[in-house]
Amino acid sequence: MKLSLRLATAATLLPLTLSAQSPATPDWDARGKAWFAHVQYLASDELQGRRPGTPGFDSAVAYVQQQFQSIGLKPAGLNGYLQPVPLDQIAIDPDKSSIALSTGLKLDLGKDITLSPHITTGAPIDVPLIFVGYGLDLPTKHINDLAGLDLKGKVVVLYNASPANVLGPLRAYSRIAAVRWKSLHAAGAIGIIAITPPRPVPGTPAASSTKPAAPAATPAPRATYVISDPALETLPGLRLNATLTSIGAEKLFANTGHTFAKIKALADEGKPLSIFPFTATLQATTTVKHIAHIDPPNVVGELEGSDRKLKHEYVVISAHLDHLGVGRAVNGDTIYNGAMDNASGIASVIEVAKLLVAEKNAGHGPKRSILFIALTGEELGELGSQYFATKPTVTKSDIVADLNMDMYLPLFPLRYLEIQGLGESTLGNDARAVCQLNDVEPQFDKQPDENRFIRSDQVNFVNQGIPALAFKFGWTPDSAEMKTFNEWVKTRYHQPSDDLQQPIDKVAAAQFTSLLAQLSTRVANNPQRPTWYPESFFSTIGK
Repeated sequence: MKLSLRLATAATLLPLTLSAQSPATPDWDARGKAWFAHVQYLASDELQGRRPGTPGFDSAVAYVQQQFQSIGLKPAGLNGYLQPVPLDQIAIDPDKSSIALSTGLKLDLGKDITLSPHITTGAPIDVPLIFVGYGLDLPTKHINDLAGLDLKGKVVVLYNASPANVLGPLRAYSRIAAVRWKSLHAAGAIGIIAITPPRPVPGTPAASSTKPAAPAATPAPRATYVISDPALETLPGLRLNATLTSIGAEKLFANTGHTFAKIKALADEGKPLSIFPFTATLQATTTVKHIAHIDPPNVVGELEGSDRKLKHEYVVISAHLDHLGVGRAVNGDTIYNGAMDNASGIASVIEVAKLLVAEKNAGHGPKRSILFIALTGEELGELGSQYFATKPTVTKSDIVADLNMDMYLPLFPLRYLEIQGLGESTLGNDARAVCQLNDVEPQFDKQPDENRFIRSDQVNFVNQGIPALAFKFGWTPDSAEMKTFNEWVKTRYHQPSDDLQQPIDKVAAAQFTSLLAQLSTRVANNPQRPTWYPESFFSTIGK
């Protein structure tokens, strides 16, 4: 399949000038090799997995900064091309933390329950407990699990899933801790104990057991990174932040007249859940220790728009630069290179910038300005995008869209493109039009329970009311491509095997990069800003 770079102009569409002066059939092999050259460096063993705060990540930052400079992008950070993101690394002190019920039941840290250090610290608590079902307040779906409840000064227990009538991106978005906490905090709650169902591996049956084997030993508390700026706190006033294991849930629900097995069975079917108080109170002490402070930067470059008025507005093209660093050995390999996750996305950011700068030099530059951002801290909880979307280096209200790439997986030819957020804003119309011009079929998210819409950086732009899209190479059911996709997620996602030795379709990656450049130009040239559809839940954010 060949993707044409020549863009037809319909009477109802804006003229798209991208590559109007280019050959009808680009040299896809050469473009694929140029794209892959970035992947080769960023995913090399030399960079040791690009974990923020390490020399490998610093080298990746320097590489992207040099690429932006050589392409001709303007610095758009707070310090040249860089926007430092202040992060604190914190962890639970298990020797000074505990959680129990007034009945004498003690929950074992690690085996029964895990405590998050992302809290507002304070004195020990001894408070009532209440089970609030899914814990959702979604007026557009006529769902309010909190209606009529007295939550003041209480810790809520909730099942971190959604009823059957909550579909699409909202199904994932409504489960974000900060989204749930906003309603719970407003109702007076001071803590959350969440029961999170296991995420099934794509292509395999969902886990049905309610009694997974207990860990052989209590794991060490995991360190967490949070943004140092208290003004950006997403969980204000949260005194207890905990997650129950299935074993812990069975213990907690014992003698309540409700069983965890029954609650899980109802949730698995998307049915409503009972809401009830616990007779026992919760006694908890959470002690947090500070481990380190780091300032890994976002890398931000700008291509100035050509229109006198529209150039003061911005389309963002983003991807995360970081990965997991060095970790547990798998088949003797300890380096988590992150070739697809997400050196591939950064490579496309760089190559899109090259294409659009070339267009501008040929007199066909985009009317709006475009920001190219290599984001930090996605693997730490989308922290770089949270920082930029909340405190951007340009006026926030002038950002009109985010087009984000996170392991878009060019593992086979580009015939279908899954577009997360396709049905939520007018960006979906732009994406459909550009796909049609390139003989690519757009698809909605086929695995919504994977929560991909909220598991990457576009979600933080959405949180600010900015329309956004994210992308994956698509496939059809029971196809070879579906098998390849699911096998990759099962065997290479967040594994050392996401390296340079895996099969990659470089030509397809180049073709996707071209499509993204066309989409960026189309959005940048439209006199109208992208808007959420009135029917979309996301149109209500910030209102």
